[in-house]
Amino acid sequence: MTEADPIVERLEDQIAWYDRNSLSAQRTFKRCKVVEIIAAALIPLLTGLRFSEAVWIAGGLGVVVTAIEGVVHLNQYQQNWITYRSTCEALKHEKYLYPAKAGPYASAADPHPLLAERIEAGVSQEHAKWDPLREPGPKPKDA
Repeated sequence: MTEADPIVERLEDQIAWYDRNSLSAQRTFKRCKVVEIIAAALIPLLTGLRFSEAVWIAGGLGVVVTAIEGVVHLNQYQQNWITYRSTCEALKHEKYLYPAKAGPYASAADPHPLLAERIEAGVSQEHAKWDPLREPGPKPKDA
């Protein structure tokens, strides 16, 4: 593979993007969950203490737990982490099969266009999950 090749550059760019964004989603998800776990664990402790502010602090921690869970659910950090990681690893798989002329490239008359097609198919498959217009809804039954 040559560095000036736009197909290879696209492959490297996509691997870097999915790797970076998978790592970011993983870190965000884990940080949110750690804060959520600690806050949730403190609530029963605080309710057993005998100072007047404990009830307010416990209530505030309950709000924090609920807010964090809502944000994690809304932004789908765990799902993005897994999906991006899966796409990244699939692209890496293509990166190593292509120069070895292995797998689908072994029998291809011209493996270079096949590499481009397989890169775009992998990226498009991941993008299709974000585009609800691609999937038509169920058709209504005739009465």
